[in-house]
Amino acid sequence: MTGGDHTPAPRPGPTAAQLPDVPDVFDPRRYTDGLPQDAYRCLRDHHPVAWQDEPEVLGWPAGPGFWAVTRHRDVVRVLKDARTFSSHLGATQIRDPDPADLPFLRRMMLNQDPASGSPRRSDEAGSNDHGRLRRLVSRAFTPRRVDRFTTVVRERARALLTAAVAAARTDGDGVCDLVTAVTDDYALLNLADLLGVPPGERGLMLEWTRRVIGYQDPDEAGPAVAGADGRPANPRSPALLQDMFAFARDLAAHKRRHPGDDVMTALAADRELAVPELEMFFFLLTIAGNDTVRSAAPGGLLALARHPEAYRALRGGAVAVESAVEELLRWHTPVLSFRRTAAEDTELAGRRIRAGEKVVVFHGSANHDERVFAAPDRLDLARTPNPHVSFGDGPHVCLGAHLARLQLRVLYEETCALLPAVAVAGPPQRLVSNFIHGLKSLPLRVAA
Repeated sequence: MTGGDHTPAPRPGPTAAQLPDVPDVFDPRRYTDGLPQDAYRCLRDHHPVAWQDEPEVLGWPAGPGFWAVTRHRDVVRVLKDARTFSSHLGATQIRDPDPADLPFLRRMMLNQDPASGSPRRSDEAGSNDHGRLRRLVSRAFTPRRVDRFTTVVRERARALLTAAVAAARTDGDGVCDLVTAVTDDYALLNLADLLGVPPGERGLMLEWTRRVIGYQDPDEAGPAVAGADGRPANPRSPALLQDMFAFARDLAAHKRRHPGDDVMTALAADRELAVPELEMFFFLLTIAGNDTVRSAAPGGLLALARHPEAYRALRGGAVAVESAVEELLRWHTPVLSFRRTAAEDTELAGRRIRAGEKVVVFHGSANHDERVFAAPDRLDLARTPNPHVSFGDGPHVCLGAHLARLQLRVLYEETCALLPAVAVAGPPQRLVSNFIHGLKSLPLRVAA
C-alpha cells in the first residue's frame, strides 16, 4: 500500500472444469444457417486457440485435427508471421493434401512462404520465392488496369439489375433470385473481361469455381470423382485440374498471337513467368478472383435487405459507399478460414503448439471480435476504423482486393440508384462449406 491505496489481489480465473466445452466449428454443415457466431464467441472468450477434431464428414476422410484461432489479434499474428506459421509446409486448406500433390500445390504463391531473396530454382516445381511471383503478377494486376474496367463493370451491374427487376415484374410477384439473376454473372463476367477470356468460353470459369470451391456441397460439386484409394479425389489435385491448365496454356498462346488490354496478355508476354507458374496464376485468379466477389456481393445485399434503415442511409448519401463496402465485407466475411502449419514449436494465446501441427484462422470470428470492433453485431455502414481481415493480412493479403472493392462499390451504387427498397422474400440457401461463406440462392423482393 502507498498513501492509503490498496490494490486487490487478482481473482483466480475459472478452472478447466468450469470452462464451457469447446464447440465444433469444423463441420461444413454448421455454416448452412449462417456463421456460428455463438460458437465463435465462446471460443474467443474461453478457448481463443482451441483444438478441433477433424472427423470424416460427407465422405471426406478424417484428419489429425487442428488449432482453431478465433481472436482478431491472434489471427493477424498468424497471418503476418509466415516464418512460424507456414503456408508452404501443408498448403492452405484445412484438409491435408495428398503428399504426392504437395509439390504441385506449392507452385501457387498462396501456398508459398515469403523468401529471403534466394535465387530462383530451376526445377519444375517452381520457386518458393513468393515475393518474386507476387511482383510478377502485380505487373499485370495493377489498380490502373483494373480502373479501366470501371465503365464496363458499371454498365454490367446496371444491365443485370435492370433485367432482374423487369423479370420480377413480369412474373408478377416482384421477386428474383439475386444470385442466379445478378451476382453470379456479375462476378464471373467482370473477371472474364479482366483476364480476356473469350465470351463463348466463360461458362467454364463458373464450372471450375464450383468444382474447386463448392466441393463439400453436393449441389455445387457435381458428380464425385474417386481417387486411387476409392475416396473422393481432392478437387485441387493435378489430375482434376488438367482441363483448366490446358485452357490456360491455349489462352496464353492465343494472347501472344492476338494481344489485348487484359491480364492474360500481360502474363503471357512476361518472359520471367514459367508456364507452370502462369497456369497457377490462372487457377488462382479464376477461383479466388471469382468467388470472393461471388460470395461477398449477395452477402452484402442480404445484409442491406435485412437492415432497411442502413439501406436508406446508404441510398440517401448519409454514409459513404466506400465505408459501407468495408462494413459489409466485415459483416459477411467471404472467406471463412485459412490454414497454416507450425514450422517450429511455438505458443499462441497461452497454448503450446508443436511443429507440424495445423493452425487454422477463422476470419468470420476475427471480424466479430468485441476486443476490436465496438458492438460487432451491429451493422454500422459508417464504422471507422474497420480493420477487418476479409482480405487476409501479412504477405498473403489479397492481390485482387482493389478489384473486389471496385466491383462491390459499383454494385451497391447501382442497386441504390435503381431500387428504392429491397426486402428478403424467402430464406437464403447457403453453401455447405467451412471455407467460403457462399450463397447459392437469395430471393429478394426488388419490384412492386
